[in-house]
Amino acid sequence: MSSTARTVAVWGAAPMPFGPSFHDQTLRMTVRPTASGTGARLRLSHLYGDGELTVGALSVAVAGSRPRPVTVDGSPKAVLGAGREVLTDVLPVDVERGRDLTVSLHLPDATGSTTHHRDAFATAYLSPPGSGDLTLAAGPDGFAPAGASWYVLSGLTVVPAEAEGTVVAFGDSITDGACSTCDANRRWPDLLRPGRLAVVNAGIGGNRLLSDWTDPAGVRRFERDVLAQEGVRVVVVLLGVNDLLGGLEPGGVPVGVGELLGGYGRLVEAAREAGVRVVGCTLPPAGALGPGREAVRRAVNERVRAGGVFDAVADVDGALRDPGDAGRLRVAYDSGDGLHPNDAGMAAIARAVRPHVT
Repeated sequence: MSSTARTVAVWGAAPMPFGPSFHDQTLRMTVRPTASGTGARLRLSHLYGDGELTVGALSVAVAGSRPRPVTVDGSPKAVLGAGREVLTDVLPVDVERGRDLTVSLHLPDATGSTTHHRDAFATAYLSPPGSGDLTLAAGPDGFAPAGASWYVLSGLTVVPAEAEGTVVAFGDSITDGACSTCDANRRWPDLLRPGRLAVVNAGIGGNRLLSDWTDPAGVRRFERDVLAQEGVRVVVVLLGVNDLLGGLEPGGVPVGVGELLGGYGRLVEAAREAGVRVVGCTLPPAGALGPGREAVRRAVNERVRAGGVFDAVADVDGALRDPGDAGRLRVAYDSGDGLHPNDAGMAAIARAVRPHVT
């Protein structure tokens, strides 16, 4: 996690539990690096699995080329114990910023529930049960679309050609890319392009700052999903709307201003100890909050704008809100649910954040 690390993270997907089970099937997924480099390695995750997970074969292909085999500790297969992650050996390809990598995994045994990233907004492809190892198949024959998640994959690092470190986008479904165009890479972190920094998206749909839901609270996963990233220098925090919507557990007790600011303080303290700069975002409008929780959102934003909470502030609320109704998204930026920005809204967030990370 040091800013002087030789390698930097150039893609990531925050691990989540409750992924589907596979049996003698090959998965094929797309990863888009955010910086160029050599010595690339993939991270495979079994953090939430029970028992051992066997990856029988693994391949990678740069867009437009044939798949090439990838090894782990010199072996064509990898066995991951429960709660473990492993790095592959160096990939047999160089990585270019913005040029997709196709990663294929053969899972020969019944996996049980897998570690995955539920909302990838990138189509995964899967062969039928019993179809065997298709990791070196050059074309789409034998594969069918299998939703839009990443399975087992959780990271990509390189020895950078130009990037001097990594900025991690830390948040909920808005950061994850909800309601952006699938397979188009229009999540706001995709559009950030912050000078000589790579970008890792550590958003999780539904994530809360203070309390667990389907995944660990932001204050609990911050070390793993942000500070443990290779080469991290900056983190952008856009998190807290789901706390307002859902309240504190148990019982859904409404979250107050002090509690959200206290959660932010915990993130900032941990980041500063690691030498990581924190850019905080004001909380965007969420039409379903109601008067009481809307008042909390506005008070939190006023405190964040006043300074002293984060190292820098990106006014996402100001970028997205309707000039005629500060509690609602601009119509041009609203995906239709009053909460999640569309592609244009994602671009507006990127414009608000970019000056603070370049």
